[in-house]
Amino acid sequence: NGISIEMVKVEAGTFMMGATSEMENSEVYEKPVHQVTLTNDYYIGKYEVTQALWQAVLGSNPSNFKGDNLPIERVTWNDCQEFISKLNSLTGRKFRLPTEAEWEYAARAGGSSDEPAGGESAEVAVSGVSTSCLCTKKPNAYGLYDMSGNVAEWCSDYLARYKADAVVNPTGPEKGIQKIVRGGSFADDPWMHRCAVRGHMKPADSNGKVGFRLALD
Repeated sequence: NGISIEMVKVEAGTFMMGATSEMENSEVYEKPVHQVTLTNDYYIGKYEVTQALWQAVLGSNPSNFKGDNLPIERVTWNDCQEFISKLNSLTGRKFRLPTEAEWEYAARAGGSSDEPAGGESAEVAVSGVSTSCLCTKKPNAYGLYDMSGNVAEWCSDYLARYKADAVVNPTGPEKGIQKIVRGGSFADDPWMHRCAVRGHMKPADSNGKVGFRLALD
């Protein structure tokens, strides 16, 4: 329906994932800091998936805060898989959710994990009342909008404790109870917008603060 999907290329690299000991309000699931290497370039959505795109693919809109240029929310992880499957059949592409490591690497954009959206130059969409239209805040250094704030974002991984060992292309455990949610939302406290903060929800749960963005190999 004439709706474009803008993706940003993120080059392969190595970074330290997790919260350092001096960070205030860091939680047990953010530790220990460990080295992560991503060996392949990938693409990640410049914006969160919009209600207009969701409507074009699935013909529905479950969001609490309605607007074509607002991020989709109140969608489960399972709903996201249905959307992605249909989108891939329509486009011939292989879109997916980003892994947690891909998400944090992109969010940092060369910044530290205690900075929102990977850099002080980025602005966080935090109204405390509702979601915001896309592109109304400054992007991070990679040109990605709303990596912190607006809606928190589903990732592909199941939740698991970090280990201190260096890892390559982590994808999380094969089984689990809760899926990772990253980025904080418009209604969360400022400390929850740090790049290292890890949220989690059951894959069949949803609320008006959680949406997602696409990834592509």
